[in-house]
Amino acid sequence: MKSQCLLSCRWLLCLALPALGQTPQQDEWAALSTRAEAAYQRGAYRESQRLYATALTLAETFGPQNDRLAATLNNVATSCRALGRYGEAEKMYLRAIDILRASPHSDSSQMAAVLNNLAGIYRTNARYAESESMYREALAINEKQLGGESAGVALLSNLGALYQDQGKYDAAHQLYERALSMGERVLGPDHPDVAATLTHLGDLLRRQWRLQEAEPLYQRAVAIRERALGPDHPQLADSLNALALLYRVQERYTDAAPLYRRSLQISEKAMGPAHSRVAVALNNLGELAADEGKYAEAKQLYERAIAIWEKSVGPDDSGLAAGLSNLASLYAAQHKYGKAEQLYQRAFQIDTARFGSTHIRLARDLHNLATLSYSRHQFGQAEAFLQKSIAMYERLLGPDSPTLADPLLGLAALYVTEKRYPEAVGLYRRAVPVRERMMGANHPKLAQTLESYALALRKTEDYAEAEKIAARATLIRVRMALRSGQ
Repeated sequence: MKSQCLLSCRWLLCLALPALGQTPQQDEWAALSTRAEAAYQRGAYRESQRLYATALTLAETFGPQNDRLAATLNNVATSCRALGRYGEAEKMYLRAIDILRASPHSDSSQMAAVLNNLAGIYRTNARYAESESMYREALAINEKQLGGESAGVALLSNLGALYQDQGKYDAAHQLYERALSMGERVLGPDHPDVAATLTHLGDLLRRQWRLQEAEPLYQRAVAIRERALGPDHPQLADSLNALALLYRVQERYTDAAPLYRRSLQISEKAMGPAHSRVAVALNNLGELAADEGKYAEAKQLYERAIAIWEKSVGPDDSGLAAGLSNLASLYAAQHKYGKAEQLYQRAFQIDTARFGSTHIRLARDLHNLATLSYSRHQFGQAEAFLQKSIAMYERLLGPDSPTLADPLLGLAALYVTEKRYPEAVGLYRRAVPVRERMMGANHPKLAQTLESYALALRKTEDYAEAEKIAARATLIRVRMALRSGQ
């Protein structure tokens, strides 16, 4: 089982302050800020960060409680965040908040923006309680003092993404729908914030295996971002990645490949070849190559991604953990179990340190370790890992989540191997409807699952039910054969 990398949330920049009665230094600060904002909007984040850093030097001379200083701290922090420099960004956001809280004349829109941006840092670092508190404070400011709707679109969407990260899918869906309706009404249907919400909603539907519903949302987001931001903008790369992942899940590899390659080109051009976003793009291409059985190509791509992650964000980043898990899966497929175990264990340690003892990423890591243990005939260890993974998924996502299909079927297969047939039948009975909801009634993987289920039923001497299940599998195979012959 492979890990997926997450895309970023929507961030807000503060607007420059009115230029009334300014000194030459303040004029220079305003000019730098304008150029920096323009660079940020076109995706030139390194240029934006350099310009904002120069503006910050000027803003420091305006006084320690000046609103221009708070605005500049927020803006340079947001540019640093876009470059993956989260520690620097967090410190500057916190300082900006302190300045704004201390000022009796601070701009409410600035406070809401900085809170949103810091909440995004905390969400990235899995500090979910702090993130939610800040999103809600920003929303309260927006609704009470600003009336408002335009900034509320991004805030609602970001809060939805936070809930999605925690597996609170119903709450996330409600927020995305509110944000989408508000964005289309207030900003217009072709605004980049609408595209961000469409991408978030598509991600949610994909995770729920509502793939046909997700596709038009992703396609619309790609079209909006390309039209509004241009063909080389990093936010377009995010939407291209999301659509490519959907195609990969659907095994539409020839559709996914050009999207992934284009995303890589955009990221390299905008961020430079050693940025963590480039690592994400390389990792995604590696997953695609592995799915197609191109193991040598996949290994090279994974190793390039891992090297970039280790250099750009350090040895404890969650993106690095995803890359390590993917390379481990490749080694496991080639029966190089020792190498695979080292990488899986390292990924598990990184995720545990970052997310705590209960998180979707931990459930995924446990499933990976279980699959490896099963391949090595370490059945007791595999069972323990699977049971922990299933329990964690159930607690986080609910008992009917599509994500449960794989670990349930893995545990069923283990019980068949150990000739614990009644227990296996119970798990197949639960997992088959979940898999069918995920993949549809005519997917070849469902046929394979039904055949395994029928085998377990025969071992319990329930021959009548076994024949019914086997007949369903045969019908799927026949339909597949007829379609391939057309």
